[in-house]
Amino acid sequence: MPPQFSNRDPNHPAFWDERFQQGFTPWNRGAVPQALQDFVNHSEVSQHGVHRCLIPGCGHAHELGFLSEAGWQVTAIDFSSAAVATAKLQVGKWAERVQLADFFKFSAEALLTLIYERAFFCALPPAMRKDVVARWAALLPSGGQLIGFFLLDDTEGASKKGPPFRTHPQEFATLMQPYFTCLEDADVNDSLAVFEGKERWQVWQRL
Repeated sequence: MPPQFSNRDPNHPAFWDERFQQGFTPWNRGAVPQALQDFVNHSEVSQHGVHRCLIPGCGHAHELGFLSEAGWQVTAIDFSSAAVATAKLQVGKWAERVQLADFFKFSAEALLTLIYERAFFCALPPAMRKDVVARWAALLPSGGQLIGFFLLDDTEGASKKGPPFRTHPQEFATLMQPYFTCLEDADVNDSLAVFEGKERWQVWQRL
């Protein structure tokens, strides 16, 4: 049985604060997913000389250290103070790269080349989807990439249950097409139970 929570609104930081404070984070893999490792290992240096990456809704930010060690300039943000405190403790020497910030108000200090998505899009209610995609697009220049894991499901009514909220594949494609083109779409073989069978690794390039 999960703990009892007083806040039921995932749009509010208190919803996530409660879950981090009580240690109820079933979306936390505790490791770097294999698809991200493969992407980094085969990634070329960006045209700007170094990859500058944003991780919105970073949670525990396990990927931050891995990407930083690879030479990427990474900023991990979350609007939950409890999530930020947890992330700072576990990323060690990279703690200064974790910030308390609202994704929709965040302004990057330098031009981003990538945004890494992991359990952020599916954490927000369906009504927020258009705004999230538009914000991704606003933060990335032409040629920049959105990489990561997306919870897609064509089952009737699946998108209404959450978080995590699943998205119908066609709905997601429709949201993305005005801004991005899909370069890669692959199965995920190391998903957590809460995402298993519905998670896709995708790479999208900003038009």
